Amino acid sequence: MFVKRIIIFANGDLPNPEKARALLREDDFIIAADGGARHALALKITPNFIIGDMDSLPSTFNLKPETFIHFPKDKNETDLELAIQHALTLNPEQIIIIAALGGRIDQTLGNIALILRPSSAVLRLDDGIEEIIPCRDNVQITGAIGNTVSLIPWQGEVTGVFTENLRWHLHHETLYPDKTRGISNEMTADIATIQIRSGLLLITHRTEN
Repeated sequence: MFVKRIIIFANGDLPNPEKARALLREDDFIIAADGGARHALALKITPNFIIGDMDSLPSTFNLKPETFIHFPKDKNETDLELAIQHALTLNPEQIIIIAALGGRIDQTLGNIALILRPSSAVLRLDDGIEEIIPCRDNVQITGAIGNTVSLIPWQGEVTGVFTENLRWHLHHETLYPDKTRGISNEMTADIATIQIRSGLLLITHRTEN
């Protein structure tokens, strides 16, 4: 099976369901990571699969048995990691994970780490208000003037950072993981571009300030 884009609903916070709905397309393949099914239910979306140990699944979900991919509660992966692993077997071009932020900080950090794995698919976290995107070479951010964009070095220094259409321009500079220089930049146009020479950069883009 080949699908172009997969949406995974995680079991974190969803601050604005209608903005999350605006991210969806008719041809999206939908996966819910266990309790993330509650967000799909609230948006009146039926997942193609629900994956996990089903310990936080809404009782109101009454779907065909083949929709559920069960795992034991005692396992080495979170439900979201299992959902991503399954999504990658479908060879998508892009995976967008909705509702992966908020709540428990350990889960949030773990969810962010999951999109940093090398993959043929582009992975990002997005809830319609805030998105998080890994950058290993270049990334284009689409938003609006005044949106907040932060550049966070991950696992070490990031060299050759070059930005376009951000208020505080970086011109082939180095960002360090123990410094906060890249936090809270601002878009000066509807599209901003970030390029790096080496390292791994975590980019956060917030549409509401």
